[in-house]
Order: sequence, then C-alpha cells, then structure tokens
Amino acid sequence: MIGFDEAVELVRSVASPLGTETAPIGASARRVLARTVTAQVDSPRSDVSAMDGFAVRDADLDPFPATLELVGASYAGSGWEGTVEPGACVRIFTGAPVPRGADRVVIQENVRSSGNAAIIDQKPGPARHIRKRGSDFGVGDELVAAGRSLDARALVAAAGADVAQVEVYRRPRLHILSTGDELAEPGTARERPDSIPESVSFGVAALGEEWGAEIIGRTRLPDELPLMEDRARAALEDADLVVVTGGASVGEKDFAKAMFESAGLELIFSKVSIKPGKPVWLGRVGDKLIMGLPGNPTSALVTARLLLVPLLAGLGGRPIESALAWRKVPLATPLVTCGERETFHRARWSNGRAEILSFQDSSAQKALAEADLLVRQRANSPGVDSGAQVDVVDF
Repeated sequence: MIGFDEAVELVRSVASPLGTETAPIGASARRVLARTVTAQVDSPRSDVSAMDGFAVRDADLDPFPATLELVGASYAGSGWEGTVEPGACVRIFTGAPVPRGADRVVIQENVRSSGNAAIIDQKPGPARHIRKRGSDFGVGDELVAAGRSLDARALVAAAGADVAQVEVYRRPRLHILSTGDELAEPGTARERPDSIPESVSFGVAALGEEWGAEIIGRTRLPDELPLMEDRARAALEDADLVVVTGGASVGEKDFAKAMFESAGLELIFSKVSIKPGKPVWLGRVGDKLIMGLPGNPTSALVTARLLLVPLLAGLGGRPIESALAWRKVPLATPLVTCGERETFHRARWSNGRAEILSFQDSSAQKALAEADLLVRQRANSPGVDSGAQVDVVDF
C-alpha cells in the first residue's frame, strides 16, 4: 500500500496529453488551448469613438462658443468617408471610425444643435474620447496562451482575434462501469427490497465532465464475471479511460480487477493509505487506463476528486497541480489525532473557516451535498485546534 503523495506521482507519470485537434471556436468552451491564439486583426481596426458625440478638429474649438457645420455622420460599421475640414464636424457614435481630419470627440451632452450647426459653449476638457487603432492589441500579438482553459473571458479574446478555429487538447473519453448485484437504476430501487439506487456513477460523470472528460458510456453491471469481462473489453475499445466503481475489496464477488485481467491488466497501484478510499487503484491495458473507485459514495467521490481529477487534467492538457490547488485556511472545528492513514475530512465553508461535517461515514450521501472542501490531515499527525491553519482543496 502506498501513500497519497506517491499515488499522485504515479498518476502524473501516466497523465500525458492525448493529442490535439482543431475545434470551431463556438464549440470550444472549457476546452484546453494547445496553441497560443495570436491576433489576425488590430483592435480596434481604426481610430474609433469611445462616446456618442461629435468628431471635431481641436483647432476649431477656440474661441468659445464654437459653431461648427454638421457635414455627416459616422456609425459603427459604416464610417463617414470624407475629411473634416476647418469649421466642420461629424456626428459620431460609440465604436464608429473617427473621420480623417478630426482629432477629438466632444460628447453629445456638451453640444447644442441649431439647424445644421453644432454649438460648443466651453472647453470640453482633456479627454479626447478616441480609442486609437491597435490600442487593445495589434496583428500578431499573443492574446490567449497555450494551456489556458477556454472560459468566457478567454473566448472573448480569442474570437476578438478574428480566428474561427482553435487548436485544443483532445478530451479524454471516459466510460464508467458500476458493479454490484444490489444496484438499481434510480427510481426503481423501491421495487426491490434488497436493492439500492446506483448513485456514484452520476457524481463521477459530473466530476469528469467538469474536468474536461467526454462521457461516452455509463454502464451498470451485475456481479457476473463473464458478462463483466465482455463489457470491460467493449469499454476499452472506445474509451481512453475506464472508471469502475465498487467490487474493490476482498469479497467473494469483488471482480473489479478480475474483469480486466483477461485483457492484460497491469496494475500501477492497488491501494492507497488514505481515509476514506483505501481500495482505490489504477491500472492499464495497453494504452488505455483504468481507475477503480470504492463503491461507497463518499469514498468514491473523495478518491475521484483526489486522483481521478488530476488524471483527467493531465490527459486533457492541464498540469495536474491545477486539480490539486491546496491552500491554507483556518479551521472552525478541532481535529483529533490522525491515525495511520492520511485522512481527508469533508468540510464546508462557514464564515471564512473550514467547518468539519459531523457525519464522516464513507457511505454518506446527504453529507456530500453539504461538503465543498476536503481538509487534509497527515498520517500520525497530532490533533489540530480550532483556528489553526489547515490544507484544503475545493471538493
């Protein structure tokens, strides 16, 4: 049995990006950029107005009041083509090109209109209200760096660069196999007294999608080894990563590893000295990876967050540290001495502190909905007083 840090390093050793592909920018949200986006246009494309008002020559604004002839209008996407001559001005709107000859925009609140004349009564102040061409970025500027997750802000910049497609890392294809005779599809468990609703695969799928996986299958299996072997081979054909939940202990029908042995399973690690989640394991068949998670809901979700998420991050082109961003926060409730296994306590934010949830059972489901932090306590470490700083990761 290995420690948590060693397990993370073994995950790192196999969590290499799966390759890249080109995606339309409209279908690339939350994808990880594989090649830096560079600007194909200047922004703005020309000098443009920052306000609604009148484009004027600065030299025409003295003495006051200044009366200027209105000779045209400039709109965003449809600029005025002429040149502003002495004594003239052009009506202009936000984002519209500033016509030749003009070097200032006087905001409309400071201008009186009289027929075909614009009257400016006093000095408009130092602001010229003109965004210069390329003041945001110019052709060839790097706008979004490779490795960035394409969130809303990054997508605005990438689209503003005038690119229709981006090169992104391929998303890991994930198939989830849930094992156990006792499992029933949610909504049907009440029909059989010895069954329980299968819940873990839904959480694993949601966590997987959140961290960039493409969920290509979610299959519930009875504890029948020949059928499990058949489904395991089928899952390995299409998936980059198979997650199997349950059947990771030493029971008579614990076939989670056995179902992959005929396909050539090689174990990377088989148990991790953590609580909850000791039975978590990682293996491979050829170039396909398999992670086994415990069947208890809390154990499954904790180990998925701690080990599956970093694996998905690496396969999808992110550093695994992005998935394990530990930080220090004050503890709201004390912790007793930790045992031989490193422990990850479920906790929630409470007035800027980490409050340990009272129910820490590995089978808990209600408490999962309440937890938004995992608090790390090292093996064989002493108790921790309320108010002390502890390591946490978002859950």
